[in-house]
Amino acid sequence: MTVTDHDLTGYPLPQRLVRAAQEILGEKSVAWLAGIPDIARHCAQQWSCNFAAPFESLSYNYVAPGRRMDGSAVVLKVCIPGPEYATEANCLAEYNGDGALRLLARDDARQALLLERLLPGAALTAHPDVETATHIAAGLMRRLWRPSQQRDSYPTVAVWMQHMADRSPGVLGAGHPFPQSWVSRALATYAELAQDQPDEVLLHGDLHMDNILSAQREPWLVIDPKGVIGPPIWETGPLILNAFPNGCDSATQRTPIHRIARQLAAELAFDVKSVAAWGMVRSVLSGWWTVEDHGYDWEDSIAIAGILNDMIC
Repeated sequence: MTVTDHDLTGYPLPQRLVRAAQEILGEKSVAWLAGIPDIARHCAQQWSCNFAAPFESLSYNYVAPGRRMDGSAVVLKVCIPGPEYATEANCLAEYNGDGALRLLARDDARQALLLERLLPGAALTAHPDVETATHIAAGLMRRLWRPSQQRDSYPTVAVWMQHMADRSPGVLGAGHPFPQSWVSRALATYAELAQDQPDEVLLHGDLHMDNILSAQREPWLVIDPKGVIGPPIWETGPLILNAFPNGCDSATQRTPIHRIARQLAAELAFDVKSVAAWGMVRSVLSGWWTVEDHGYDWEDSIAIAGILNDMIC
């Protein structure tokens, strides 16, 4: 199945987005991709906006900058159909601009969001000093952790882990090279860790430095929450997992990853071995998600899981 020349909204769609939609939605991707122009036109009309070409870096959802009639900068986000649309929208509504970009409007029928645009919008990943960047991220974590007003509308970390436990035998049993031994290790470690945790809170769920952007309202704000209920320490995993470029060898990553884990433990008052253990579990889960959605590109997650696992011993 292929779709060619995705000039669907007056602008060609980034090929990474098209590929992701095809891999996640299968044949249903054709209808979703073809429907983006109508969704964009409807949202422009109902929210009195003009939208420009989509961002070139898209890899999952359709996202395009725009402006309201009053000249304020906004972003249209049309989500690949699935449950994460609602959890992201609900999470942003609960944050209400406190540490995160503002949700301005939502269209649940079309799974579309109108969002505050963060300018200049540089990702924290580009910060020249990793220690300072980690300090900024840790501060945002503390701000975002809070009891949820609609707890039942989000998945829990336990549900995420159970999903991997239930589905991995069928997927990996077909001869996929993703190591089942890491799934077993992550599930066993999670079961042990989950026995002694404080009250669970609303978490961003994917808080890494590419999801923290420079802004004018505040120096740094977060974007793209998944929305999940879990222990605060879970939030450190995505930051460690995504702190370095894909394809870096384990020898290059080992010392910087250990350093970030220790800094997060110190700044957030966690035990460093616990940070490493939860980070290992999250890294395996991330690799599993990649296998389930795309079937490839899981190797870096498992390499980082190994580095973090060495810290536990």
